[in-house]
Amino acid sequence: MNKETKLRIHNITAKAALKFGSEAWALKKRGEQRLEAAQMKFLRHLLGMTILNKEKNVLGEKTGGQNIVKEIKQHQKMWLQHVQMMDRNRIPKQSLQYKPKGRRNIGRPRKRRRDQLHLEDQGTGNTPNPSGT
Repeated sequence: MNKETKLRIHNITAKAALKFGSEAWALKKRGEQRLEAAQMKFLRHLLGMTILNKEKNVLGEKTGGQNIVKEIKQHQKMWLQHVQMMDRNRIPKQSLQYKPKGRRNIGRPRKRRRDQLHLEDQGTGNTPNPSGT
């Protein structure tokens, strides 16, 4: 099988498996590293290379592939725009706007999906509307 066919199969199967359910993820540094490592493993296998070849940055150039983390973040932004256009009574929109009552645990707060969306939108000037209107 030639490289182009293998790359097409990779884009259809492996990327889809890595992106499955990514709409609800709160991507942390460790998760990003693991996704990139999995993608590099797939690409190395596709090209018949090993870690011992010591060729680090040529995989992306040889395959023409985009970073999986960038693709997931782009997919999450598109999903957020899709959810913001939904009616108020839809479950995804309700879950995005849900604010639990009570207090959070003591210590450093865990990174939530909402926190990640808020930080990304501050840089672009587009803040999600908390009232849902």
